[in-house]
Amino acid sequence: MQFNITVHNFELPLQHPFTISRYTVTVQKTIVVEISDGQFTGYGEATVNPYYNSSVESLKNAIESVKTILKNIPENIHPTKLWEQLEPKLRDNYFALCAIDTAYWDLYAKQQQKPLRRFWSEHDVNLPKTNFTIGIDAIQVMQSKIQETPWPIYKVKLGTKNDVEIIQKLREVTDSVFRVDANCAWTVEETLKNAAILRELNVEFIEQPLQADNWKGMKLLKKESVLPIIADESCQKLADVSKCAEVFHGINIKLMKCGGITPALQMIQIAKAKGLQIMAGCMTESTIGISNLTQLAPLLDYIDADGAMLLQNDIATGVTFNHGKIVYANGNGSGAFLM
Repeated sequence: MQFNITVHNFELPLQHPFTISRYTVTVQKTIVVEISDGQFTGYGEATVNPYYNSSVESLKNAIESVKTILKNIPENIHPTKLWEQLEPKLRDNYFALCAIDTAYWDLYAKQQQKPLRRFWSEHDVNLPKTNFTIGIDAIQVMQSKIQETPWPIYKVKLGTKNDVEIIQKLREVTDSVFRVDANCAWTVEETLKNAAILRELNVEFIEQPLQADNWKGMKLLKKESVLPIIADESCQKLADVSKCAEVFHGINIKLMKCGGITPALQMIQIAKAKGLQIMAGCMTESTIGISNLTQLAPLLDYIDADGAMLLQNDIATGVTFNHGKIVYANGNGSGAFLM
C-alpha cells in the first residue's frame, strides 16, 4: 500500500506572552504530519523548541529523511514495529519521531475503527484533570490570568527572585490546587526552604527545581523535601526513567522529548513498576498534539494538557476541556482533525 505523507508548518500566536525561567514565547511555531492511506488520515505534531534544538527546518529535514520508509509502510504494521524501524534513523530528532509516531498511531486506530486509548484502556474512568498553566509575569498579570480562566488546578511557572511571594499573592485570588514548575532555576537550599512554605499554600508538588544533571542534589531533595519532586528536564527518554526513580518521586513524560506514544507507554510501564507518580505534559501545541497526549490519560496520575488553551486561534478540532475535565472528541483515533 502506498501512503501519502504531508508536512504542514504553522505559526500559532499565543493569547498572552508565555514566560518560563529560560525564555518568553509570543508565537509558537509547529509542524503537523499527516499520514494517509487514501481512506483514513492520522495526524501528529511537533513544536519548535530552542532548548531541545528543534526548528522547523530540522523537523522537516528529519521527516524527509525517512519519507521513503513512510510511503511504503507495510499494511497493518503495528505502531511499535514502525517506531523500532524509524528510531535508529531519527535518534537525533525525537521531536520529528514523535510527530510521525503519533500520526501513525492515530491512523492505525482509525484503520482498526477504535479510539486510540482503547488499545491500553477499556474505560474512561477516574481520569486526571488537566491543570492550566500560568507563565511568569508581573504578579497582577498572573492574578488576572487566574481570574480570567477559573480552573481547579493551576501549574505556576516560577524561577524569579520572589517565587514564594508570587504563590502567596496568587493564593489571594483562588483556592484551587497549585503545582509549581521552576524549570531548573532553583538550588537545593531554595527548594527545601520553598517547599516548606509552599506546602502550607496548598501546592501539590514541585516540578524540576534543579538543573537537569544535578543528580546529587535531587537525591537529597527526594530524601528531605516535604513536597513531592517531579522530574521533567531530567526525564526525557525511556532510558532516563530508572535513573529518575532513584532521585525523584515522579516523572513528567513529554511525547516530543521521548519520541512519541510508543516509548511513552514503555516509560509508564517502568514507572509504575518502580512506584513513581506519573504525569504526562505538553508543549505549547495545537489540539492535534493535545488530542494524542490525552489518549494516555487513563494511565496517568496527573496530566498537563492545556497547550492549545494558551493559543489565540487553534488549527484543529479534537479534545476539549470542561473545567479541567477531559472531553474526548467522538470518533476513532485521537479524534483530532485539521480545520
